[in-house]
Amino acid sequence: MNPEDKKTALRMISSGLYIVTSRHGEDMSAATVSWLNQASFIPPLIMMGVRTSSHTHALLEASKICAVHFLGRDQKHIAENFFKPVKREGGKIGGMEFEELITGAPVLKDAPACVECNVLDSVKRGDHTVFVLEVIEAHLRRAVPALGMRDTPWQYGG
Repeated sequence: MNPEDKKTALRMISSGLYIVTSRHGEDMSAATVSWLNQASFIPPLIMMGVRTSSHTHALLEASKICAVHFLGRDQKHIAENFFKPVKREGGKIGGMEFEELITGAPVLKDAPACVECNVLDSVKRGDHTVFVLEVIEAHLRRAVPALGMRDTPWQYGG
């Protein structure tokens, strides 16, 4: 297999940019993810790939809860903020204000939309785990065009 052809082809998969947050006890984490897709209407399920070496991955496994945040096209700076590990400081995580709603996972106040989820299942393969998440609550603050990987100069995958 030609590695450059593989990389180019796989990077043609349409990817958005999302922030996933989780918590276990007082420990909280947030990370930018791009491998996310709807998996079922009834029940409402999404699937998400998370790097196995990340702190967010560890919290997802331990707590079985998360919040997935959908960003607007003008919020590239938020996605970039969560490329690196972040810490909780009072009512902020990674410098972003959050609230705790249904699951207790941090819900970012600046995200246009968010779904709170329970982790139902996971498949560990390679350097990422695919988590199957059941959407148990949705929060819509405003409907806006979503931020996609194509709206940025960044590349992930392939």
